[in-house]
Amino acid sequence: MFLLELNWIAILVAFVAAFIAGAIWFGPKTFFPAWWRAMGKDPNNMEVTGNMAVTFGATAIAAFIEAVTVASVIYFVAQSNPNFGFLEGGLVGLLLGLGLAAASSLSHRLFAGQGFKVWILEVGSDVVNLTIMGLIIGAWR
Repeated sequence: MFLLELNWIAILVAFVAAFIAGAIWFGPKTFFPAWWRAMGKDPNNMEVTGNMAVTFGATAIAAFIEAVTVASVIYFVAQSNPNFGFLEGGLVGLLLGLGLAAASSLSHRLFAGQGFKVWILEVGSDVVNLTIMGLIIGAWR
């Protein structure tokens, strides 16, 4: 089974790097305030509600699944290219980010009435994170 052949250390490092990048992307000094306003929320009250343990736990699980998926795609793509490495891995991550994450979420944001700004802020993080994952996993293949 190919999952046993994946580099699980690279997957873990890619997961952690992307999780940190996502935290920076949506930090209070970066894009969180702009995203919050674009969502139609009060900029004077940026308190997030809900169970943060569930939110961060589910986000971490999703990021880990993304890292395994990027590694799986790289595993199959790299079989046809013996020189597959860092840059090719980054390209795989970028293409997955643009072609799947960004493209598939556009209709969700638009039909929810959240517009292009929310979509760009959200998928920007996804594309960057998947590219980071691809770079790391491609380099450690």
